[in-house]
Amino acid sequence: MATETKDGIFGKKERGLLLDPINDNNPVTVQILGVCSALAVTSQVYPALIMALGVTLVTAFSNLVTSALRKTIPASIRMIIQLLIVAVLVQVVEMLLGAFAYSAYEMLSVFIGLIITNCIVMGRLEAYAMANKPWQSFLDGIGNGLGYGFILVVMAVIRELTGKGSFMGWRVLPAEVYTVNNLMVLPCASLFLIGILIWIQRSANRKLIDVS
Repeated sequence: MATETKDGIFGKKERGLLLDPINDNNPVTVQILGVCSALAVTSQVYPALIMALGVTLVTAFSNLVTSALRKTIPASIRMIIQLLIVAVLVQVVEMLLGAFAYSAYEMLSVFIGLIITNCIVMGRLEAYAMANKPWQSFLDGIGNGLGYGFILVVMAVIRELTGKGSFMGWRVLPAEVYTVNNLMVLPCASLFLIGILIWIQRSANRKLIDVS
C-alpha cells in the first residue's frame, strides 16, 4: 500500500523521484547508463519512442515487484530473482509489441530482449527498490524510464530530422529546401551526438557544475 506523506502520495519526495531523473540525475547523460541502446535505436523517432516506453514499463514494474518482495528475497540470490522478474516483464513487452505494433517489433528486434541487461533497470533494483517501499520504487522506475526515454527521443528527433528530413516517417523538410545528411543516421553520429548532449546538460545545470 502506498505510503502517504504530509503532502499526500505525490509529496515533494515523490515528485523528485519522477522529475530528478529527467535532468539533475538523468540515467544516460549524468549516470552514463543505458548508453548502448541509446546509440542503437535512435536513428528514427518511432522505434525510439517504443523503446523508451518499453524500458519505462519494465523499470517501473520490476521496481514495484522487487520492492514488494524485498523482505522475502534471500540476499545470496537476489540478483537472480531480479533478473527473473525483469525477464518476465520483458517477455510481456515483447509479446505485446509482436501483437499490437509488429512494425516496431521488427525494427527493434534484438534490442527489446536486451532490456534485460540494461544497466538502468538492474541499477534501480539494486540501488532503490531493494531498500524502499513499493510506491516510491514504482515512481523511481517511472522517473528513470522517462529520463532515459527523454534522451532517446531528443536524439531520434535530431537524427531523423537532419538525416532524413522526416519526423515519425513523414517528410517535413522538402528536398528543395534541405538536402539530407546521411551521416546523421549512421551509428557513429549517435556517439558524438550523445557526447554533445552530455556537454550541454552538464554546462547548463548548475548543480552538476557545483558537484564536479
